[in-house]
Amino acid sequence: MTHERWERTNAYVNEVYGREDAHLRGLMARAVEAGLPDIAVDAGVGRMLKVLCSMTNGGNGARLALELGTLAGYSGIWIARGLAPGGRLITVEPEASHAAFAQRAFEDAGVGDRVKIAQRFAIDVLPELRDAHGDGAFDFVFVDAIKEEYPDYLVHLRDMVALGGLLVADNALGSGASWWIDDAPGSHPSRNGVDRYNRALAADERFESFCAPIREGVSVALRVR
Repeated sequence: MTHERWERTNAYVNEVYGREDAHLRGLMARAVEAGLPDIAVDAGVGRMLKVLCSMTNGGNGARLALELGTLAGYSGIWIARGLAPGGRLITVEPEASHAAFAQRAFEDAGVGDRVKIAQRFAIDVLPELRDAHGDGAFDFVFVDAIKEEYPDYLVHLRDMVALGGLLVADNALGSGASWWIDDAPGSHPSRNGVDRYNRALAADERFESFCAPIREGVSVALRVR
């Protein structure tokens, strides 16, 4: 498949499946104007996150969800809308300006009472979250933070995900023009980190996993044991 066909295919997916309300539609434009990078998931992936989150906890939606990498809050809003009644999302963002923008975005979208932002680096906060909530506490986890650290996140997350819960990761196949998974091993630190994560996840008997070739690739893993 050519790059042009891939782009047209993703545009089609967003046209058909990527419906956004007015708030989501303008969120990333406002974020870019505020100086944040334009690197959020697209609407098609966002809707997938909402649907997957709502399928956990016996189809009632996640009671407790975790997101690594808040940025402007775009993906977090989708996830929060898939939570169970009374469910909560903890989203992790080390940049103060990003966290402040996202907090306003969550409130504007009507999900502020369901979302808590942890202003920390994911690699530092994961052990604390595991200690605070215990193993098997999170029905839904979305990973979209520092790609080189993906394998290190997995060390903690594999036990933090609930039985029947989902572990989802963005950029499972690449990141725009920066790198792609079929680049030579050793060619880019992010490519190497994601490759290690993909292989470790696929080999982990606690999960049934697959990769959806949507946008830049999204891996999905179901905790089965």
